[in-house]
Amino acid sequence: MAQKIVIVDYGMGNIQSVLRKFSSIGIIPAVSKNLAMIENADKLVLPGVGHFGKAIENLKTLKLYDTLNEKVLTHKTPILGICLGMQLMTNGSEEGDSIGFGWVDAEVKKFSIDNTLDYKVPHSGWNSVEIVKNSRLMNGISNQSEFYFVHSYLCSCNDKQDVLNVTNYEMQFDAAFEKENIFGVQYHPEKSFEVGKILINNFIQL
Repeated sequence: MAQKIVIVDYGMGNIQSVLRKFSSIGIIPAVSKNLAMIENADKLVLPGVGHFGKAIENLKTLKLYDTLNEKVLTHKTPILGICLGMQLMTNGSEEGDSIGFGWVDAEVKKFSIDNTLDYKVPHSGWNSVEIVKNSRLMNGISNQSEFYFVHSYLCSCNDKQDVLNVTNYEMQFDAAFEKENIFGVQYHPEKSFEVGKILINNFIQL
C-alpha cells in the first residue's frame, strides 16, 4: 500500500513548489488542513514562508497545533519542516517573541550582520552545506553540496547533537537539524534542483 504523505496547509506555505518537487519523483502528496487526513498520514511536510507568529496563530485557529503535537510526539510520525516550517519546530522566535512547538531545543534569531555591504538580509541564494552527522536524509548527497536559501531568521540549536547541517553567511549557523522523527531544513529543497530532489526522495524512503 502506498504511504500517505500530507503537506500541511496552514495558509503560509510555498506549497505548490513543494508539491511539484514531490511530483517530479512520482509521488503525489495530499495538500490538506483536514484534521482526519493529517491524523492518518504516514509522513508530514510542514512548509512555510512568512511571519513566525502569524504561522503559529494560523495553526491554532485551524486546530492543527494539537494534532501535529500528537502526531509528532506521541505517534512519532516523520515530519519534514522547510524554512519557516523548520523554525516552527523550535522553542520560539525573536520574530514577534512567539513560542514554537518546542520539538527541538533550538531558538530562532534574526541575522546579526556586521558587513552589510557583502551580506544582505534576507539571505537569498545558494550556499554550500556541511554534513555534520550521519543521516538517511543525506544519503547520496555530497558534503558541501549547494542548497537554495531565502530567510531573515536562523535556527540555533542548544543541543548540538541535533545539528545535521551547518553553513556560513558571514558566520556559521545551523542549516538543518534532526531529532528522532523530526527533520528541519532552513534551505528550500524544492528549489534546489537535483540535490533537493535527492533529499525529498530520501525523506520518502525513511
